[in-house]
Amino acid sequence: RHVAIAAWLFGIAGLVFAMVVVGGITRLTESGLSITRWDVVSGTLPPLTDAEWQRQFALYQQSSQYKMMNQGMSLADFKGIFFWEYVHRLLGRLIGLAFALPLAWFWLKRQIPAGYKPRLLALFALGGLQGAIGWWMVASGLVDRTEVAPERLAVHLSNALIIMAGCIWTALDLIDGDTPRHDRPRGWVWPLTLLLSMQIIWGAFTAGLRAGHASDTWPLMLGELVPAGVLATARDAIADPVSVQFLHRSLAWLVAAAVLLVAWRLWRAGAGVRALLLGGLVLTQFALGVLVIINHVPIPLGVAHQGV
Repeated sequence: RHVAIAAWLFGIAGLVFAMVVVGGITRLTESGLSITRWDVVSGTLPPLTDAEWQRQFALYQQSSQYKMMNQGMSLADFKGIFFWEYVHRLLGRLIGLAFALPLAWFWLKRQIPAGYKPRLLALFALGGLQGAIGWWMVASGLVDRTEVAPERLAVHLSNALIIMAGCIWTALDLIDGDTPRHDRPRGWVWPLTLLLSMQIIWGAFTAGLRAGHASDTWPLMLGELVPAGVLATARDAIADPVSVQFLHRSLAWLVAAAVLLVAWRLWRAGAGVRALLLGGLVLTQFALGVLVIINHVPIPLGVAHQGV
């Protein structure tokens, strides 16, 4: 029973990862505001007739993004951006069902181990909250903006990561059971988690503000190590594209150093495979970040960067 529930939670974590990747594509293709209504049931099916496509297009034409950025867009182009937002929302519905139905089954069969019901209910509640956050985010971009509010995008991504991490954490606890694990490294886990979380949040601000386009050179930024006027005010840290990119690429050095230090400690502790995997991933991520900047944020590289 423990293994079955753990496998289910790993599957949910995989779906959330897919959701994050599709969300990255949605943001990079400017697709997130193409659907201007949140129809939980009727929105499950895409437009199936020309009349329905015209109705959806007419709704989008009332949005600020269309009026300020996409004036004159064809219906064919609209279908292109509609696709990614539709897939993103469809995945959200799928994750909700993939969580709720097995949870109800395990609950009714009394197969949930003692102490795990509150954790599973909390994860389920976070999933429901994620849907509300998603619409709260989209609503911010429908009036007087051409994109969603970056701080709401950061909240949306952060909650997705909390759900994914919570699923994996719970699954691993189920597999381990009550067996003491004295070999687990503890001292560096939370500091590294905090550092990684900060970097990922500033990655969301970078995407939300299109800050990846603020400078296309590396290691210098706008010809300097520290661009003139960067972080002139505290708000610039989340509102000024140059400052946001500067913070994101500066934090990247700290993250890479911290992860490589952890990888080295794991290597010395005999966890060679994990050490190589962790070190290889952070170096890959660093390289992807540089390539994204110097190549003007191409969608494939941007999506790979978000995935890693």
